[in-house]
Amino acid sequence: MPFIRLGCSLTIVPRGESMKLHGRCARSGEAMERAVPERLRRWYAQNARTLPWRLPPGSGRGADPYRVWLSEVMLQQTTVAAVIPYFHRFLARWPDVQALAAAPEEAVLAEWAGLGYYARARNLIRCARAVSAAGGRFPEDEAGLLALPGIGAYTAAAIAAIAFDRPAVVVDGNVERVMARLYAEPTPLPAARPALRARAAALTPRRHPGDHAQAVMDLGATLCTPKSPRCPDCPLADLCAARREGAPERYPLRAPRAPKPQRHGIAYLLRRPDGAVLLERRPRNGLLGGMLGLPGTAWQDMRPDPAPPFAADWREAGTVHHVFTHFRLELRVLAAEAGMAAEPDVGSFRQPDRGALPSVMRKALDIGLAGLGAAGPGV
Repeated sequence: MPFIRLGCSLTIVPRGESMKLHGRCARSGEAMERAVPERLRRWYAQNARTLPWRLPPGSGRGADPYRVWLSEVMLQQTTVAAVIPYFHRFLARWPDVQALAAAPEEAVLAEWAGLGYYARARNLIRCARAVSAAGGRFPEDEAGLLALPGIGAYTAAAIAAIAFDRPAVVVDGNVERVMARLYAEPTPLPAARPALRARAAALTPRRHPGDHAQAVMDLGATLCTPKSPRCPDCPLADLCAARREGAPERYPLRAPRAPKPQRHGIAYLLRRPDGAVLLERRPRNGLLGGMLGLPGTAWQDMRPDPAPPFAADWREAGTVHHVFTHFRLELRVLAAEAGMAAEPDVGSFRQPDRGALPSVMRKALDIGLAGLGAAGPGV
């Protein structure tokens, strides 16, 4: 006998009955498309998270597109809790897209330091300048938004739906998880993404799509969490196939991940008696592009063993272990003292500002200074 998946369950179908069951499946799908948006609308009206870039549900107007865009770029690969203080600082310093467009790149990169994924900050500046050059107004549709630097499909859909109430399909990790559990999606990620997007599209209403998108994201962030989901509190619990199976945490299924490769490098911390340390700005292109950091070697598969780039009494200070998206880094830190007249060929001496350094360089700075002992007056 053939097998047909009816919405969420696998059913044995006697020969000759498949067309009738397909009709039932279609009716079931139509019922889901009516029930899910309405339940989410009611739940979101009572349980929406209060976030600084949002308007209350049902406000009848779109959120500020600048705030939505800024928050969505910051939230890529980053938690809401980590983003909120950065969002407030950016908004206080650059309250609109024209102000951000006029900002020096170094100032924006310094304000972004610690948030990670620094290509986002460079694209933020490029996008702000493009919008400012076009009169300071963001496009209202996905096609226009996708033409802007650094805006991909998800961000374009989020801005279109949340800021302009366009019927765009917004799919992030939270939405994928909700859809995978609601339908007990049998295909592992990432191959399941087209199917999960189609599920989300079928459930997206034409009326208030921004509220709907934020409702699904909030459901995933607060109830339908990766671990220990709060199924009894979920407005979709009786519709959820994964819950009926008794194993919601099993979904979404994931293909096995290859282990991250290991890379190695050396960072050199050179400190003057006044506490200034030698820093250099990394090349604009590539990882941590345009950010300040300690001079050092390239990060490579084999452990480097070069001669230091300048003469000094170098000592082993320690090792930084840092995880990037695509690799793990083991960074040896060598530290030394320099005289006030020292003039290395790379970088320049600056009083160290930890807030202006990316996380991996903050770690290297701390280890290097600890290895040298008592800090100078500027540290």
